[in-house]
Amino acid sequence: MSFSGSYASGDVRFLLTPLVLADFVDIGEKEALIQSGRRHYSEMLTPERPPSQRYLALFDQACRDNGERMALDCLRLASLIAARRSGPVTLVSLARGGTPVGVVLQRLLGPVFKRASTHYSVSIVRDRGIDANALRHIPAQGHAPESIVFVDGWTGKGVIARELAASIARFNREHGVGLDAGLYVLSDLAGAASVAASCDDYLIPSSILNATVSGLVSRSVLSDAIGPADFHGCVLYEAFAPQDRSRAFVDLLVKLALAQAPSLGQVEAIDTRAAAARSHAYIAGAMARHAIGDVNLVKPGIGEATRVLLRRVPRLLLLRQAQGAATAHLRLLAEEKAVPVEIDPALPYEAVSLIRSASDA
Repeated sequence: MSFSGSYASGDVRFLLTPLVLADFVDIGEKEALIQSGRRHYSEMLTPERPPSQRYLALFDQACRDNGERMALDCLRLASLIAARRSGPVTLVSLARGGTPVGVVLQRLLGPVFKRASTHYSVSIVRDRGIDANALRHIPAQGHAPESIVFVDGWTGKGVIARELAASIARFNREHGVGLDAGLYVLSDLAGAASVAASCDDYLIPSSILNATVSGLVSRSVLSDAIGPADFHGCVLYEAFAPQDRSRAFVDLLVKLALAQAPSLGQVEAIDTRAAAARSHAYIAGAMARHAIGDVNLVKPGIGEATRVLLRRVPRLLLLRQAQGAATAHLRLLAEEKAVPVEIDPALPYEAVSLIRSASDA
């Protein structure tokens, strides 16, 4: 089945399987299970809670501070997509960080670039790959394989971009097709995307909320509850409807983007080589400096740092500035969870979170 969550039906079709009973575990137990190798992170969910009014106020401030920047990057990305695809475009966003971006692109391609488009949102899981059932479903609906464009919000270390490339190479071999595995993102911190509007670590407002800015859809799940013919799973947080900002957020971005469209001009793709070099150097240095043996415990950039504080067990929050507006929500989360904060003016990102090793617990 497909559904649109709390978005309008024309905005997106989630190719996910809603689960009535999910395997919820608390954060500490989940961390121990993941790091011991007893269970994969995709098999479990930590229950989400609706954001507090204090936290929502920070989200609203992030929209005021960075809404125009994010809207312009969506506009730039839509322009680059239109230049690289002929005919109708099939947007395939990676749930859920890519979903709001995909909705905005869907709303811009027609009015601004006169391109018909359809938007699906699908699951991709580190070490498990993209949902092959979802990929098979899309051409079966009449969409040409060459029309597909994979979309996400940002890259951290580039893990998902590499997972996508490997998954699509395998899918192409098995099905005799030629899907383009390139990833299109707003901010490519890792220098791993094919096309990016930016390589800057700025506060993308949607990165600081969970289901309430993603159509009330949870992170995707790939557990024993998912049959061989099913799409990857999810939970629908319909009880969070009073706090939902999904539609209002994309409405705002589209309005801001349309206001900037007349002055857009020619858009060129960003050269991401410097970002890739920066990423490799920082990760290697951070692992040595903090005695970290598992690269998965280092999460660079505002978006990834936020995910750690929301749903992992943080060891340390690193910030470039003590009072930067872009990291106000991180400071609040660190305060609430008693996470140590270290200020490093030499940090190449606004924020980095380190996950606590289970052996240190």
